[in-house]
Amino acid sequence: MAPPPRPRRPKTENAGEQPAPRRSVPTMQDIAAAAAVSQSTVSRVLSGVETRVPIAPATRERVIQASRRLGYRPNPLARGLRGASTNLIGVVVRDFSDPFFAEAIEALVKESMGHGYNVVLGHVHPGLEEAIPLTSVLETRHTDAIVVLGDVRVHPQLLDDLRSSHVPVVALWQGTSPLEFPSADTDDRAGIQAGLAHLRSLGHRRIAFLSAELPGDFWVRESAYADFMTDHLGGVPDGYLQRCPNTMAGGDAALRRLMALPEPPTAVATSTDLIAVGVLHAAHSVGATVPGRLSVVGFDDIQISSHTVPALTTSRMPTAKIVSHAVNLAVTLARDPDAGRTPALEIFKPELIVRESTARPRRR
Repeated sequence: MAPPPRPRRPKTENAGEQPAPRRSVPTMQDIAAAAAVSQSTVSRVLSGVETRVPIAPATRERVIQASRRLGYRPNPLARGLRGASTNLIGVVVRDFSDPFFAEAIEALVKESMGHGYNVVLGHVHPGLEEAIPLTSVLETRHTDAIVVLGDVRVHPQLLDDLRSSHVPVVALWQGTSPLEFPSADTDDRAGIQAGLAHLRSLGHRRIAFLSAELPGDFWVRESAYADFMTDHLGGVPDGYLQRCPNTMAGGDAALRRLMALPEPPTAVATSTDLIAVGVLHAAHSVGATVPGRLSVVGFDDIQISSHTVPALTTSRMPTAKIVSHAVNLAVTLARDPDAGRTPALEIFKPELIVRESTARPRRR
């Protein structure tokens, strides 16, 4: 008996064919040939550098169309090595896990793109004793400027690198750090006291405060609370000022301590919205209805604040304005090597946003 026929291997369309060659990356020389101009003309058009002899609009348009048709993408590293602008902004972020900085990064990316720049991110983890010299990483990528988000005093090596950076540095939300770079921040004292004045206007007298433990010994918001209570309500009652981690869990635990006091508060102000969200959770868990039994005020107005139950009353950080100021300044300094980099501080005022988490105190 003959053996069964061996199964045939299925034919494939590409059997025996050589793989298609990889598409080569288009160069300025390719664009010059396609646009029928010199390579130097292509370089001047794509770099955006002004020249003594103007380039005809028709020639400029022909070069741009050819570059788009060929899919040309400039190499930032190569441009940086030639000393040209790379259209990159380096960003050093104190803490990616903080929702406030996540929203600030998003605003910064959008603003940078509006100026024709892309963003390179570097993270300074708060748990590290010494940050990796991020400026050397960013400058290796040949960024045109560096923007620092948050107080980084706990990383002295990073600060040393920033001081010696050959590209301009703009710093945001540096708190009480010594002024070393062109900076922008918010009027924290005004924001905290606006929230406290709102609670007082509703009739609250027993107002507690939860202060976030942040890097750099930053207690401006806590000090604003203590001064307000001293000036308007006779001082801070025992146990009403609590420090806690800048997390929802930190706010949750701190409120439980407040509600265990012999005379718990009727209102709580917090130094960040992140803590306030934890307060709302704890209040629900212990049966302290908001705002019926307890009013709550935050600070920052992060995105989740308008979606909590109830929606959170808070002082809105003018993040978009601060970021716009920073990017404009960084781009200006990057494009003008002779522009002064003298340390200066631009202050922006927050706005109180009244929502459903505050009301008049319940009568005894």
